[in-house]
Parts: sequence; C-alpha cells; structure tokens
Amino acid sequence: MIENGWWSKARKLPSPNYDQRPNVEIDALVIHNISLPPNQYGTGQVQRFFQNQLDCNEHPYFESLRDVRVSAHMFIERDGDVTQFVSFNDRAWHAGKSVLSGASDCNNFSIGVELEGCDDQSYSDTQYEALLKLTQAIMLTYPSISVDRIVGHSDIAPERKTDPGRAFDWQRYRKSINQTPLGEP
Repeated sequence: MIENGWWSKARKLPSPNYDQRPNVEIDALVIHNISLPPNQYGTGQVQRFFQNQLDCNEHPYFESLRDVRVSAHMFIERDGDVTQFVSFNDRAWHAGKSVLSGASDCNNFSIGVELEGCDDQSYSDTQYEALLKLTQAIMLTYPSISVDRIVGHSDIAPERKTDPGRAFDWQRYRKSINQTPLGEP
C-alpha cells in the first residue's frame, strides 16, 4: 500500500516544500488540523497553500501566510478524501520548532497528517475512518511508529500549537487502532 513513500490510496499532489531527512528512523506520527480560511472547509485553499499557490489577496487571513512555506505528508478532508503532498521518505515541513521525548526538530523523524478542521469542531466519521486506514498502512511500513508515538502538534509544540484540538477524539482514534489488526483496516 505504501511504495517509495507514497500511499496508493491517496491522491498525489506533490509539494515543493520538503527536503531530505537526515539518516534517522521514522518513528512518530503527528496529527494536525488546518482549514483555510479558518473554519471553512472544502475550499481547495489548503492544497494551494501546501503547493505555494495560495493567492494571498483572495482573503484577508491569507496575508498572514504570505511567504510561508510549509507542507504535510498527508491531508484528510471532511469527506474522507486523502491527498499526499510529500513522500514519507522525505521530510515535510509540518512540525516547526518541536520536541518529542527529548528529540528536537520532529520533522526529521515524523510523518505529518493534517485533518481538515479546527480545534473546537468535531471531525467527521469519514475522517476518522480514513485516518485509521492511513495509520494502519503507515504502522505496517514504519514499524517503529507505535501507538504511543502518535501525538498531536500540541504535544510537540505546546507553547505554539493547540491542534488537533479538544474536538479530536483521541480515545476513539487510539481504540480503533488497537482494535484493528495491522493489515486489516
């Protein structure tokens, strides 16, 4: 399901915002949220943002994103559609200044998954289903990623970030991982 760092079930939309990982093991998964403009869904703006194609004159909020260059490996929309921007084998620019278990710069060793959403609005059932399938595929390919190495952006950058937010149901997500045998999402 994952070949050369690309998940076969995702739409491929390569971002220029990545570089090579240092010679380290991929052993963490970071869950984020994003919506552009904030709290608006299905706009296509997240995809444009990760590809440096966002028209910053289109919405007042976008001015704050001018010249910002970021990406995530994956983006899961409200309807469950999944887009991949960066190969898992490469370093996406999703975590920023971050620390996990004493190791800084989490981009070096983590995979970043963005959920279309915001901190205080429930995520859709189809997003949880897509996230489970993706997580299972990632854990099969990168066995050093265990359930305890799946974290939120807020866990690795608590002074700066709050995502995926209080609306993300960690108990539901972790329970689904633990109840679904690897290879059978």
